[in-house]
Amino acid sequence: MSKRDLQRIEVLTEVLAGRRTTKSAVGVLGMSMRQTQRLLSRYGDGGGGALIHRSRGRPAVNRLGAGVQEYVLGLVRQHFRDFGPTLAAEALLERHGVEISRETLRKWMVGDGLWLSRKQRRSFHQPRLRRESYGELVQIDGSDHRWFEDRGEPCTLLVFIDDATSKLMQLRFVPSESTDSYFQALQGYLEAHGCPVAFYSDKHTVFRVNKPDASGGSGMTQFGRALAELNIEILCANSSQAKGRVERANRTLQDRLVKELRLAGICDMAAGNVFLPAFLEHFNERFAVPAQKPENLHRSLHVKASQLTDILCHREQRHVGQQLTLAYDRKQIILERSELSEKLAGQYVEIFDFSDRPLVLLCYKRRCRQQGHLGRERARWVAICRRRVVMD
Repeated sequence: MSKRDLQRIEVLTEVLAGRRTTKSAVGVLGMSMRQTQRLLSRYGDGGGGALIHRSRGRPAVNRLGAGVQEYVLGLVRQHFRDFGPTLAAEALLERHGVEISRETLRKWMVGDGLWLSRKQRRSFHQPRLRRESYGELVQIDGSDHRWFEDRGEPCTLLVFIDDATSKLMQLRFVPSESTDSYFQALQGYLEAHGCPVAFYSDKHTVFRVNKPDASGGSGMTQFGRALAELNIEILCANSSQAKGRVERANRTLQDRLVKELRLAGICDMAAGNVFLPAFLEHFNERFAVPAQKPENLHRSLHVKASQLTDILCHREQRHVGQQLTLAYDRKQIILERSELSEKLAGQYVEIFDFSDRPLVLLCYKRRCRQQGHLGRERARWVAICRRRVVMD
């Protein structure tokens, strides 16, 4: 019996025993006088069992047959396996002339394993524990926002934050998230702190080749190639929650930094980048926490300034034809004829594309066709000779 049936038995027993009036029972049970008297009669004749609804346990008169259920589920399995109940019910009516309630179809699909309930579809993103040491993992991200409100154009703030301490390591205003802007921010980071163990980013095309089966390229982005040469690992998160440290920092900066820039009267990226170091220091004093272990895992940058510039630029290999031409950036580049350029005919060269300087060609000692052999030959050639051909 249900709780409602037990309450009715208790009230009707009091009425039959004379301890309660029928009018009082009507108020307690929330039924009409006629319905209360009918239940009193049934209870007096048949006891508590007579109060149970007579349709309980009987099949509904308007139920659909088992054959209909199997037919509908067969259509869903064959044509609408990835459909939700609502869309599947509409498709069944439109394409097969089968009219079925979406709730009935939902129940059938759940029972057959074709649909998961909202509770079953829930996913949980438990917080990831901090890394134990400073410099062990640095989260990086770009935040597009109107940082200068109506005083200037919207731009992007590149944020580098240490995972172990929540310390802001590098901030830089840039027009947008691009390889060149991340190279500039990375150079400032390396010169100030050294090389961390790993960077943690999203799957932006700056960090990850999203088409691993691409016919061209080496399967690594320019930023990834630079980090590999610096012996820094790059990790790409599968969700924004995974790099929640930098995401929460972005929200905080979109509130606090915007107001600080307003109070300082700053309205462009150049002035903003001058302002950021003082803001970064004050922010870290307020929000940074100590790491679990005291050691600093940043490695010293044992690279000269010129070598670091060569690393933090676009670099691609190209083949120089017999006509002293090569293709780059959807253009055909013609080398000026000279004693040095004539020796490049038929050779592989590496193009160094700097953001603020002309293109630079670095030639190889001999012709190599395999990519792995190219890397070894390049290292050998750089150790022997440093001649370059500069083009305007």
